[in-house]
Amino acid sequence: MQNTITYIKESLKTYYPESEILGFVRIITEYITGKPYSHIIVDNQKLSDIQQKRLNDILEQLKEYKPIQYITGESYFFDLLFFINKDTLVPRPETEELVELILNENEESGLRVLDIGTGSGAIAIALASYMDDPLISAWDFSQGALDVAILNAEQNEVEVDFEKVDVLKDYPTDTLYDIIVSNPPYIMEGEKAAMDKNVLEYEPHTALFVPDNNALLFYDRIADIALNILKPDGKLYFEINQAKGKETVKLLEDKGFRNVSLFQDLNKNDRMVRAEKS
Repeated sequence: MQNTITYIKESLKTYYPESEILGFVRIITEYITGKPYSHIIVDNQKLSDIQQKRLNDILEQLKEYKPIQYITGESYFFDLLFFINKDTLVPRPETEELVELILNENEESGLRVLDIGTGSGAIAIALASYMDDPLISAWDFSQGALDVAILNAEQNEVEVDFEKVDVLKDYPTDTLYDIIVSNPPYIMEGEKAAMDKNVLEYEPHTALFVPDNNALLFYDRIADIALNILKPDGKLYFEINQAKGKETVKLLEDKGFRNVSLFQDLNKNDRMVRAEKS
């Protein structure tokens, strides 16, 4: 198997930094062989012809900068396995920090939580897995994303009430929530030029981009929704564009939210906002 590992490294060395290639080696070999990496690195077994063909196919896709998660159809988030496809974003480490913030601040049992723009279901399913007996709902406007999210909830053996809702239009008002969380589209169209090819060409643009002249479109709308369906003292959590932290805080304060706080991620970028309904 060492020859296979060397082959992967040599094939990708002109395309990716070494640190990223080392991650690919583990993911690819585990995916192809179905064995843990700790077994693979001491295994002298050669790949079968079918496995070698699969490996070459994966390497060719990586050379076109297709994200490894879309190639395997899998991604881990908060130590949970998620299926993903063209209808869903790849769950990111920054969003794990948002989930961690919510878990640290909300240890009560039986809280009712709404995830707006759930995508693959990563936030909703992680909260359902780690909170104490929560009641989790999740909305998305994309039926394709909801189909994936439903599979992920089944895969991780949690209950989430998924519903197709376009928050820019009508939305359900028959339930009040203790917590509303959202990681909505927040990348401005003008920021495309600075983005990696693997994101631009493969991830769903409707889940990523907003107009330059209305960068807080979804925050503004979701804040109004939260004022309507959050319980008194309920909490609103956002993942945000690092360039719009202060503007997001001001938007929420102007709408009457209290205890509005801005949090940085591990890279020291403004990344999360938490507010409470008055």
